[in-house]
Amino acid sequence: MGSGSVSDRDWFWQQKVADGLYLIRERYFESGNRANIWLQQGSHQDLVVDAGLGLRSLPAYLREAGLAGFKPLLAVATHVHFDHSGGLHHFDRVAVHRAEAGALSRGDNFEAVTWLSDGEISRRPEPGWKASGYRVRAVQPAQILDAGDIISLGDRQLAVLHMPGHSRGSICLHDREHGLLFSGDVAYDGSMIDWLPYSNVSDYTQSCKELMGLVDSGLVHKVLPGHFDTFGAERLYSLAADYIANAGVCHKMSTTAVRCIANLALRGNNFW
Repeated sequence: MGSGSVSDRDWFWQQKVADGLYLIRERYFESGNRANIWLQQGSHQDLVVDAGLGLRSLPAYLREAGLAGFKPLLAVATHVHFDHSGGLHHFDRVAVHRAEAGALSRGDNFEAVTWLSDGEISRRPEPGWKASGYRVRAVQPAQILDAGDIISLGDRQLAVLHMPGHSRGSICLHDREHGLLFSGDVAYDGSMIDWLPYSNVSDYTQSCKELMGLVDSGLVHKVLPGHFDTFGAERLYSLAADYIANAGVCHKMSTTAVRCIANLALRGNNFW
């Protein structure tokens, strides 16, 4: 781990994806767990989808970079896992699905599956920082989301799709007019994880069927996932179909065994 701490501006990296749409990543969180952070600007309100670890202030970075600060700013967590929700405490207004609102308000690091090592952080966010002291902080959501809710940015409307399976409160945000799907960890270009606390294979199977239905209806053109690179509707359909094809009895038994191990490891991580 580098000895020098870094500023808010240095901690984050950003790339313009389209007019008003930015991909943001935590530059020194060098791990496969590093989540994508999305900024969608609107005519009346700006939206941040997921907030990273929270080791530096994302709102301060956005203001300094000239990307936000001129309109109200809402941060939505696609789910409460630490790599997506850790930065929510920096925001004045936060929204999360009802199924995980309690976990967020309690700062429940078991449900947040908090698991961070020094080796994943290549430069300290501040002097003396150590991963062993990292926790997701309790945040009182200003808005509790349910399936079918609409988040209005003025010129853009995003529908909340409850897609449990990876976690019980996992959501996607669907911009139907532009064919965009902010998918969180429901779908990204990699193996779908269904063995964590509150994961559920049957729920995930149903969510995948709904994803396939969106593609069949021509309602998704581009997926903006919680990890890795963006992809199109054909790949989304393939990922969902492959999951369903493999989610049989043997898969459910193996995920149950792995979930027990994961639960024990998290319980032993001295959160309480």
